Amino acid sequence: MSVIITEMKLSDLEKIEDILTTDFDDFWNKKVLEEELSSSSSKYIVAKSDDEIVGFAGLKIVLNEADIMNIVTKKNYRRQGIGCLLLKNLITISKSLNVKSITLEVNENNSNAIDLYTKYNFQKIGVRKNYYKNESAIIMKKDLL
Repeated sequence: MSVIITEMKLSDLEKIEDILTTDFDDFWNKKVLEEELSSSSSKYIVAKSDDEIVGFAGLKIVLNEADIMNIVTKKNYRRQGIGCLLLKNLITISKSLNVKSITLEVNENNSNAIDLYTKYNFQKIGVRKNYYKNESAIIMKKDLL
């Protein structure tokens, strides 16, 4: 499968609107993503295979730090390296913007995501209790400079 990464556009969001909560994730709805896309401090990318959007990811840049807002792969395309590709691109974007560090929160029970971030040298720096309803989030950070 060939996957290309491009900047997310509003037209991309319209393509996935109907399947956003069923095929991706139940938090990232169209309204939230529209707000993110309209923010000058946000950078969003999509992974496409044959013009089908199979994943997306985003950053929020504040001063010289980036916070990964999401990395989401379409459910039937998971475990095929798309998350890695998206993460590598977020790191590249951050470096190009002279960001000093990247942080994120990940569900303490999402071992696949924790393994991915650890593979790319993110370090656990804290915990946010009950961040995801009744589950805690692990705060992870990667220094770039």
